[in-house]
Amino acid sequence: MPFVVTGVISGATVFGASQYFDQDNSKEDYSYFTTASNKSAFASIGSAVADDFVKAAKTTVPAVVTIKNYQDRAQTMPDIDMFEFFFGPLGPNQQRQKQAPKNMPSGLGSGVIISPDGYIISNNHVVAGANKLEVVLSNKKTYIATLVGTDPNTDISLLKIEENGLPYLNFANSDLAEVGQWVLAVGNPLGLNSTVTAGIISAKGRSIDILSQQSRTPIESFIQTDAAINPGNSGGALVNVNGDLIGINTAIQSKTGYYEGYGFAVPSNLARKVVEDIKKFGLVQRGFLGVGSLDLSNALQVEAYNQKEKKNLKTGDGIYVTEVTEKSGAEDAGIKPGDIIIKIDNTYINGFSDLSFIIGSKRPGDKVAVTYIRNGKENTVNVTLKDLKGRTSTRSKEDLTVTEKIGAEFEPLSERVKTDYGLESGVIAKNVVEGSEMDKIGVVDNYIVMEINGKPVNTQKDVEKILNGYKGNVQVKYVDSYGRITTRGFKMP
Repeated sequence: MPFVVTGVISGATVFGASQYFDQDNSKEDYSYFTTASNKSAFASIGSAVADDFVKAAKTTVPAVVTIKNYQDRAQTMPDIDMFEFFFGPLGPNQQRQKQAPKNMPSGLGSGVIISPDGYIISNNHVVAGANKLEVVLSNKKTYIATLVGTDPNTDISLLKIEENGLPYLNFANSDLAEVGQWVLAVGNPLGLNSTVTAGIISAKGRSIDILSQQSRTPIESFIQTDAAINPGNSGGALVNVNGDLIGINTAIQSKTGYYEGYGFAVPSNLARKVVEDIKKFGLVQRGFLGVGSLDLSNALQVEAYNQKEKKNLKTGDGIYVTEVTEKSGAEDAGIKPGDIIIKIDNTYINGFSDLSFIIGSKRPGDKVAVTYIRNGKENTVNVTLKDLKGRTSTRSKEDLTVTEKIGAEFEPLSERVKTDYGLESGVIAKNVVEGSEMDKIGVVDNYIVMEINGKPVNTQKDVEKILNGYKGNVQVKYVDSYGRITTRGFKMP
């Protein structure tokens, strides 16, 4: 069965073993990977095009880097105790592992220098969970990078190294990229530095349902290419024959976990918007339309919806509105359930990936013209986008709540659970954000946080009271799914 992989090579991969994270989705397995391998296509390519490839490669290779992700996370698992009853048993594929050597990176990926003063764009999954990020240039110079920010919704991250006069790539307008045009993929697959492969753009606006693993509101509208992409190319460059950046290589679709013909890249227009937000505001500004949606171009979704809701909707282009969020921009503009959205501004909406990309590229407060069909009649309204909290203004890091800063939400433990497990305090961690401070110290969904900075916590308000305005090191005492009580710390963002 095919599965999608997005491209980090684990530390063990350099020595011959690969690391996957599988997910069952519509009878397909999905995991993590990205770009590489050599393609012997030049025999059929004209000399002029081959010369363009050479020029593009010379421009691109010096601006593509290797990113080494070092993590310090305890891996040893104790014997299962009564907490197994609460959290569930150890899965058949979850074997005990020894802690990796400190000098071995947990993962290897790629990145692209986008400014001469050391800003580097990559994937979120390349840097997730790192307590140290090392960047190696094509000339073998090595730097320790600062993680400026990440966006799990698009799988984009921004890093910074302290250097000037670096080679870098310019962003191209990915909206102008066309199916059939030649592209080069540049990265560091399988531990092989500075690898260049060639192919064409096979499709645009692809949604492969992979980012839902790390985000509740993913944006997927990938550029699909047949340029060879393999583990380790995540975060690398997809460029046109001028050497301009049109995408960040992110995933492949494969039965084996290695290249079999399909690669996917985040479009440069979306990636550029994300890094501009991170640089300017410290976090990504994202506007929402405020509708629940059904992709009418997806026959399986339409059939399932018809059966569940006793409807008789037909497949085709557009987005069927299933619900409208209260006090959202869509509600304010008069959009109602049953409307079919066919166009945003001047762009026709063929499916959900089109809607996701266009709205996801906007910020709270931006206005869009939404054209929809109601009772056979076409209507157009102006919608002011809002964030998930209903705000129309942009925000900075200083505006974030405590739980947003540390990357988790918390639910109270019932008194029965406290009694059953002999706990005097505790909250259950929920919606832990990959790469967040809580994730870095090993806290995942359903772990129990007992104390913060030595103080017991029983509600999310307790957590907020302790950390609101706090600037120092935070000590978190928590219980994992196997009954271990661990105390680990991080510096409050």
